[in-house]
Amino acid sequence: MAEETLKLLRSDDNDPLFDKTNMLKKEFPSDFRQIRYFTLLIVQAAPAEIKDVNLLEQQISEVIKNAVKHGNQCDVNKKVTVWYSFSPTHAHLIVQDEGEGFKDLEKWNEFNKKRVEALHEQNFEMLSNFVSFRTKQSDDQDGGNALFAALEYWDGGFVYNGKRNAVAMLKRYQQKHHGINAN
Repeated sequence: MAEETLKLLRSDDNDPLFDKTNMLKKEFPSDFRQIRYFTLLIVQAAPAEIKDVNLLEQQISEVIKNAVKHGNQCDVNKKVTVWYSFSPTHAHLIVQDEGEGFKDLEKWNEFNKKRVEALHEQNFEMLSNFVSFRTKQSDDQDGGNALFAALEYWDGGFVYNGKRNAVAMLKRYQQKHHGINAN
């Protein structure tokens, strides 16, 4: 397996994706029942040119859900803060909670590495051990699957801050003008 194709979760306070210049900001209470509403408040700022707005909405909802559920433990007194910027060529978000941070990032990366190796080798018996990622805090709804999808979707980066209680992400969109791709 080519090592450069494996996408890993990273933690880096100095990543340029944490630059909040010219980004809009919203704060929400950690109310699990309102995650879809919070997501729609953010996605409504996305321009009509973004073709996969449903996938964008799904990805944003998953990140907010993780912040509410895992970060803030659904404590409505704790806030989730979202900075966001959209254009026809990008979606850039930073989602931060008040929690302890994603302590199992390295364990998740090791799990994902083994999962990708099993897929690559078409070793379905081994792959059955890597269907879902679980920690001591996981419940029946958890499996780490949102992170697998996030690494694929956010093609411009998906990186945690040093404390790992905030994640910055970027999606790039191709613009087509008269048959010519422009970035």
